[in-house]
Amino acid sequence: MGTTTTTTSLDAGGEDRVMAAAQQIVKSLNTAKEVREDMLLIFSSFDNRLSNITNLIKKDSDSTGVRFDAAEKVILRWDSSSSNPDASRHSLPWEDSPHEAAEFLSAVDEILKLVVDVSIRSDNETMDRAEAAVQLAMSRLEDEFRLILIRNTVPLDAEGLYGSIRRVSLSFAANEGEIDEEFESFGEVDSVRGCFHERGASLGDDLCVDLINADAVVELKEIADRMIRSGYEKECVQTYSNVRRDALDEYLVILGVEKLSIEEVQKIDWKALDEKMKKWIQAIKITIRVLLSGEKRLCDQIFNGFDSIKEICFSETAKGCVMQLLNFGEAVAIGKRSSEKLFRILDMYDVLADALLDLEMMITDEFLCSEAKGVLSGLGDAAKGTFEEFENAVKSEASKKPMQNGEIHPLTRYVMNYVKLLVDYSKTLNLLLESDEDEEDDGLQSEDSELETTTPFAKRLLLLISSLESNLEEKSKLYEDGALHCIFLMNNILYIVQKVKDSELGKLLGDNWVRKRRGQVRQYATSYLRACWMKALYCLKDEGIGGSSNNASKVTLKERFKTFNACFEEIYRIQTGWKVPDPQLREEFRISISEKVIPAYRSFMGRFGSQLESGRNSGKYIKYTPEDLENYLLDLFEGSPLILHHMRRKNS
Repeated sequence: MGTTTTTTSLDAGGEDRVMAAAQQIVKSLNTAKEVREDMLLIFSSFDNRLSNITNLIKKDSDSTGVRFDAAEKVILRWDSSSSNPDASRHSLPWEDSPHEAAEFLSAVDEILKLVVDVSIRSDNETMDRAEAAVQLAMSRLEDEFRLILIRNTVPLDAEGLYGSIRRVSLSFAANEGEIDEEFESFGEVDSVRGCFHERGASLGDDLCVDLINADAVVELKEIADRMIRSGYEKECVQTYSNVRRDALDEYLVILGVEKLSIEEVQKIDWKALDEKMKKWIQAIKITIRVLLSGEKRLCDQIFNGFDSIKEICFSETAKGCVMQLLNFGEAVAIGKRSSEKLFRILDMYDVLADALLDLEMMITDEFLCSEAKGVLSGLGDAAKGTFEEFENAVKSEASKKPMQNGEIHPLTRYVMNYVKLLVDYSKTLNLLLESDEDEEDDGLQSEDSELETTTPFAKRLLLLISSLESNLEEKSKLYEDGALHCIFLMNNILYIVQKVKDSELGKLLGDNWVRKRRGQVRQYATSYLRACWMKALYCLKDEGIGGSSNNASKVTLKERFKTFNACFEEIYRIQTGWKVPDPQLREEFRISISEKVIPAYRSFMGRFGSQLESGRNSGKYIKYTPEDLENYLLDLFEGSPLILHHMRRKNS
């Protein structure tokens, strides 16, 4: 009895295996439905275990048809253009009906699974229905894909991003206008006037933002997967790129970047252009490091598993905003060159150079990378050309209006503040000027060979400051007064030295360069004393008085005192109006004068003063004590002309 049961069980198992094998063989032949059924019936005539195959054929066919009909029905319910009364209630966005969305996606999966079945593919009528259902489904998915992208785009928090990168540093700013003969355009750069130049710091590597709500990314990926599997990758990429490209355009508007042609950019006045250049610099940082990085990450998530598609999608999305930014950079690069633009152009060059490295890592579009490199090269040429324009302007500036009080010339302030701030760009300028280095070597004189550094930028700075010194020497010749000539050069050379010593310029030009200029300041001070006080000091010499201190000619003594007084009063009247701005130099200068004049006056008074003091009207000649003179010397070089009203002392 048991043996019979076991045999029956084995026969049943064998029958199942034979049946499955027969079905698999016929299915693998990829024949029409009718042919498959005929072949299975033929098999049944050879093996009685296949006798019930007709029922299985019918059952399998019925099951496939039922699944197809059900899936098709779900898809058709979402067809808003059909006459189906149920279609209208399925027109809401998927986010408002997640259950029905899941049902629709399952129906799409079922259709896609069934259309690869030979039994369906061999049935022309069913295949036509399947293709129509897939086309309808893809149209709906495309609409949903677009809608989800639009509704879930995250607004850009521009202020938050600016706050994370902003750093303000004191920098150059000139008055409006070009360099002209009177140097009206030369402005001082100091904390009082509050001239600032914003340079944003680098963005942190960990700074990122969500461009699409995270919950929507999963839905977008599910739709993208089905569209790509259905052969609708072109429509998927186009829909995604269009929506995200519009979003990036809107982000640029929020960042203050306008769509401007090259001609429009070149017509903008400097003040407005400067603002646009600042916004462009910040926009490049944010766009490349934050927005495009986010777009790349988003493409990787939504199109994961489809490498070529996600690359195309990212390139198409990014191209528009990148080209808009590059077009502005190109317009600036080929625009009119003027000295005040140099700092901003160098900022643009630096930020684009950094961004280019990130862009090349993200994007495979060779055209876009090539365009970015071209604009970077153009900005580099513009920076070099602008620097050369500045060098030429310093050499050729020929204003003929001398500073009335011998003070620091506006040209000196302008140039030294300018180059002091250029030091921040040493690395960039060394790179840009390196190709021109050989051309400049011939211009370096013997003292320049002692330069402690030989970087291209340091050499150009040396030549630039030498040009400034030569120009100042020419301007000093505009003064008819030799003493004021010396004051002017002393003030200006000292100002140059201080700007060099108190900044990174000192490291570039070296201690020896500073020592030589300090020596020049001392030489000008000595020349001043000789030119200004020689006549007054001659009055205090013994030569020509005739006799000893006891019997010297009173007429000659009176003339000597009278001449000295006149010289001193004239010097006082004029040189209280002269200006020595540096407090330390002014004090040292007064001490030098005092050390020359006061001892000589005190000695002369001690030897000959008694001969006049005993006579009538002695105060007419001996007006001042040595202490009076010493006090009056403290009024010199303050820039406020004074007159000595108290001319006489009372008779003793």
